[in-house]
Amino acid sequence: MADKEATSIIELEPNNIPNHIAIIMDGNGRWAQHRGLPRVAGHKEGMQTVKKVAIAASDLGVKVLTLYAFSTENWKRPKDEVGFLMKLPVTFFNTFVPDLVKNNVKVQVIGDVDELPKATQKAVMDAKKRTEDCTGMVLNFALNYGSRLEITETVKTIAKQVSSGIIKTDDIDEQFISKSLLTGFLGKYADPDLVIRTSGEERISNFLLWQVAYSEFVFTDTLWPDFDKNTLVEMVHEYQTRNRRFGGLNKTNK
Repeated sequence: MADKEATSIIELEPNNIPNHIAIIMDGNGRWAQHRGLPRVAGHKEGMQTVKKVAIAASDLGVKVLTLYAFSTENWKRPKDEVGFLMKLPVTFFNTFVPDLVKNNVKVQVIGDVDELPKATQKAVMDAKKRTEDCTGMVLNFALNYGSRLEITETVKTIAKQVSSGIIKTDDIDEQFISKSLLTGFLGKYADPDLVIRTSGEERISNFLLWQVAYSEFVFTDTLWPDFDKNTLVEMVHEYQTRNRRFGGLNKTNK
């Protein structure tokens, strides 16, 4: 990894900014433990990082930033930690929505929001309402989200449509499925161009399994609370060195 000084002078190609960046935010607990702090301190610091990175991504011209905030598997964590995590969206949206509006950023959420505590649901719905007229970057939180559950529920929905005669099996193709998934509202930006995972782990963890079929992956050892604009620029620069062929050949190959 480049140092901060070197990273700060990276010049990006303005015409090759990924439209959709998805981030698996990992390492909050380890960040806290390295400092002798409780894990929740890492989550609190990570919330501040979300603010900084969201504005940085918007400034770069990113169209969609999807953040893996809480997975369907995270309920297995200690009760106190889960309780704290459920309070974070309330704090985050109550303090940060004015800045989002100022930067023309629109909040969206994917996941089973109905299973979240009422206060968390209200914070999410209020944030969506308050930013609904924003026309800039979509800040998309994956909250109580799991890709296998998403695909399972989508299959059930499509099966009901077939059984009721709304559609025929021949109507079902990749485009139809993509539009039926939770990210369908993102249209042409539904599939991430770049997926970033922090903290050195190299796995997808049940995140956007359908959507990342042709995404570029970049893994960094940086713990999420230490992730900043310079780190984001470095990740995008790495993305810009890739040759995205989508299963085809290089343009120079025949």
